[in-house]
Amino acid sequence: MRFWIIITALAVLTAPLWAADFVVDGGPYGSSPAVSTPALTDQSTVELKWDNGQRRWSVAWYTGAGYWVGNDFDISTLDTSYVKILKYKYYTRGAWPNQGWEGMRFGIYSFGGGVPGSRLWPTSGGGYFWKVNAGINAHIWAEFDINWTCPSVKFLPAQEQFYNYPQCDPFSLDNNTSFVGHSWEYSQGTWKPFPEYSNLVPYRNLMIRVWVETGVEYPGVEPSSLGRVKALYY
Repeated sequence: MRFWIIITALAVLTAPLWAADFVVDGGPYGSSPAVSTPALTDQSTVELKWDNGQRRWSVAWYTGAGYWVGNDFDISTLDTSYVKILKYKYYTRGAWPNQGWEGMRFGIYSFGGGVPGSRLWPTSGGGYFWKVNAGINAHIWAEFDINWTCPSVKFLPAQEQFYNYPQCDPFSLDNNTSFVGHSWEYSQGTWKPFPEYSNLVPYRNLMIRVWVETGVEYPGVEPSSLGRVKALYY
């Protein structure tokens, strides 16, 4: 009996630590109005998303390096072999946890066998660094250009906080209480479905989107080698 009492006590002590690796800010009434650049209007462009557009939580890790979050997408449902990823888009805010922007690192990862894999873009370095222009401190849809043709029909756009709290920018979860099953977290060297953190539950859907252009050809691939390229990602 004493053994089980000790184990239970340890579980109680460690659970809050597991859920306290980040700071959250939010409320039940959604976010301030989103500010964004005009949407693309060409019929060949599509915005891929899993969130419902209404923020529930802004989240910032205490230690940002090595923590990535992302959403998986499958463009085979669009009846196209390849897409050009035009823009990366994510919901964030500039007035919390500090006043201003620090920027994040971004990447596009492969997604095969139901789990994220290696990074496809950029092809070198620790990720693409970008930050919002100064002077905008509201809740916003922030977006930047990529204009890169993805070699896979399944991929995962993701972002790393990079900087430590409070000198950092937050990511966001929507207010859908049902997990749609496409949001992921990378921490301690492993990708996993975004966890049911005790101070976030039941909210688990990341507000990360991409704009894509369908019906494009993959550049620099001869027809004879196309099968070998597909084999890497299917």
